Amino acid sequence: MAIKPAEIKKLASLSRLVVDDKTITDVTDRLSSVLELVDQLQSAQTESIDISRPFHIAQRLREDEITESNKIDELQATAPEIYNGFFAVPKMID
Repeated sequence: MAIKPAEIKKLASLSRLVVDDKTITDVTDRLSSVLELVDQLQSAQTESIDISRPFHIAQRLREDEITESNKIDELQATAPEIYNGFFAVPKMID
């Protein structure tokens, strides 16, 4: 599966990125190479290979342990602004 420069231009536009033609060519070539490798992996014959993670064996789980104390007050003391117990941040999207 090959990717076209027009698709990269559209993706850049949707991402609100300004990209020059050389970069579009480079990205197109790199993504096409990656997609070719994916196609090769998908066509690999794996039916005769045993799975590497046997699902019938139960995993050994550890007990949950608290490793850190609650440092909310300490962390919020460094914040420029707190609102109702939460970090206040500037509005980014209208």
